[in-house]
Amino acid sequence: MSRPTTKTDLIETANAQFDKLWKLIDSMTKEEQSATFNFGDDFLQKQEAAHWKRDKNLRDVLVHLHEWHQLLLNWVKFNQGGVSKPFIPEPYNFKTYGQMNIELWKKHQTIPLEQSKEMLKESHHKVMTLIEQCTNDELFAKKHFSWTGTSTLGSYCVSATSSHFDWAIKKIKKHIKSCREQTV
Repeated sequence: MSRPTTKTDLIETANAQFDKLWKLIDSMTKEEQSATFNFGDDFLQKQEAAHWKRDKNLRDVLVHLHEWHQLLLNWVKFNQGGVSKPFIPEPYNFKTYGQMNIELWKKHQTIPLEQSKEMLKESHHKVMTLIEQCTNDELFAKKHFSWTGTSTLGSYCVSATSSHFDWAIKKIKKHIKSCREQTV
């Protein structure tokens, strides 16, 4: 999958990856959807990314995607409203966002799986509405917005949508494989 560089490509790729994510989730049994992730100690020791240990189930992955949608939506809202805010809220930054992700994970531990599904569907709709309201230049022209720094708004949108959905799909596929190997 190539990284989108136009509004049209961004919309198509974000929606295609979102649909792919839901088809994968819909292919899971209720037991697989509610099961605790078990990738095995050997696998976890080999994985450097903290998310392999952080996310314990499907709900955790879905609320993570939802929260990153919220980061994007709030960042755009504040900055377009004249209030300068970084994408990663203080006291975090791009070097410490792993700790922020843990705090977001803690925040949602009592939310049921079905609610996390609805939250993600709603936030995806809001992000896609935001994208659709932007011009191609607003999304992909460098320095169109001073608050996007050396990147583009579209790059942030790609990261919060199609790229993040791809990450979730890989993780969920690994979970499904693990579940199905245990039942054989």
